[in-house]
Amino acid sequence: MMMANSVGRLCFAHKTVLAPMVRVGTLPMRLLALDYGADIVYCEELIDIKMAQCERVVNDVLETVDFVAPDERVMFRTCSKEKGRVVFQMGTADPERALAVAKLVENDVAAVDVNMGCPKEYSTKGGMGSALLSDPEKIEAILSTLVNGISKPVTCKIRILSTLEDTVNLVKRIEKTGVAAIAVHGRMKDERPRHPVHCDYIQAVAESVSIPVIANGGSSDMVKSFEDMEKFREATGASSVMLARAAMWNPSIFRQQGALSVEEVMEEYIRYAVRYDNNPFNTKYCLCQMLRDKVESPFGKRLHAAQTNEEICEVFGMTDFYNKTTAELEARKAALQTNGDQSEHPKLVDDVVTMPVRFERRDYPPQITPKMYLLEWSRKEKLDQPVYETEQRTQDRGFQSTVIMDNKKYRSTLWEKSKKFAEQAAAIVCLRTLGLPEGRIGEEHSGLVNKRKRDDKKCAALDDNESAGRKRHISEVPQEEEEEMICRTKVVNGVCGQTTC
Repeated sequence: MMMANSVGRLCFAHKTVLAPMVRVGTLPMRLLALDYGADIVYCEELIDIKMAQCERVVNDVLETVDFVAPDERVMFRTCSKEKGRVVFQMGTADPERALAVAKLVENDVAAVDVNMGCPKEYSTKGGMGSALLSDPEKIEAILSTLVNGISKPVTCKIRILSTLEDTVNLVKRIEKTGVAAIAVHGRMKDERPRHPVHCDYIQAVAESVSIPVIANGGSSDMVKSFEDMEKFREATGASSVMLARAAMWNPSIFRQQGALSVEEVMEEYIRYAVRYDNNPFNTKYCLCQMLRDKVESPFGKRLHAAQTNEEICEVFGMTDFYNKTTAELEARKAALQTNGDQSEHPKLVDDVVTMPVRFERRDYPPQITPKMYLLEWSRKEKLDQPVYETEQRTQDRGFQSTVIMDNKKYRSTLWEKSKKFAEQAAAIVCLRTLGLPEGRIGEEHSGLVNKRKRDDKKCAALDDNESAGRKRHISEVPQEEEEEMICRTKVVNGVCGQTTC
């Protein structure tokens, strides 16, 4: 029936596909679908504005690539196991922003898809999803920009329009942009799963274009088993079949030998969720979808009450697996930290001392930072305050800072997602090179920053022995002011990052 995935550029002909599903299409579900026989898996729709703010982070502990938002939430997580078969789906209404996001992820995915079929308000209110169907010019602009701007295949997923003629005309315009395939949900944007799927519309689309058409929308009407996927494909004349709810209820529907019990599938899902540190509320949501009408049973209520992956494992009698897996991950983390500490020796590059270090906010107590420690130390030693010079590069808007301390320069070789984080990383390099404490959690108390005041009262008068121009003592400086200190930002590659603080 369905051909195996070919090596190289992803082909969309003769494939079974896991559809993009909000809150469902995260890494554990995608990997599970691949295990059971799916050829291609789509991630959940991710909004371009949120993704454009993310930083690409290699997670050596989990062996994943994470795209992390400024609030440290992982928006998209992927791994090598799915790299050649995962399609990144975005919600967008802007060609340039879509291209920026596509460039951010293209080296970690097999293809990029634009959502043009979601009828939900969170997507359509920004002119995305099915709202794009009424704006063919914008559709052409987005898809053409992506096709010409990235090296990976570009696809889109649409819903059918109110008439067959309008639907065919739209897909012909889409084909001309150079997309590799079109996924067609055989319902109009105001129709829901209770409405029958329009196989005749999908068939007309398949006959009107030369690129692969992926049929979607048959979960309620036609697809209850692996064999039904071929029947749906034949009824629509499509090249491939994409499943959403049928796969959400039991992803082993992709299994040629027949579906497994939901209980077995749920346990396999949990194994991936724990192994890849999946958000527990996402884990619980997906498991509840598999339970379906049993979600109100005593077992379902126990699952619903669970708040962590550990508690979810307890419900399923998988505590031993949880403890073993988390212990393995902790051991790997400890080994990486040890190796990292050994390799992080200062190096002199030109006239700058460098180290590959990154500022991790969670490693420090609230309201304590390396910059604060460095400033306090400079005052204690009666040295000039540290001065920060920061660069911003154009391709990913990353920041790198150099701190000048006692006429010497210090810099991290790693680029940070924000100007402040870059300055903190530079301060860490300086402190570690000088063998000074930096304020990390668990670090032996140094006595440097120990009298900090966190209120809005007026500062005490300056000491008579201090010069009139000197800044207030760090214990009397409001947090917002001390975070900035003294810094300068350069213009790099013709783009100005931020002005002086």
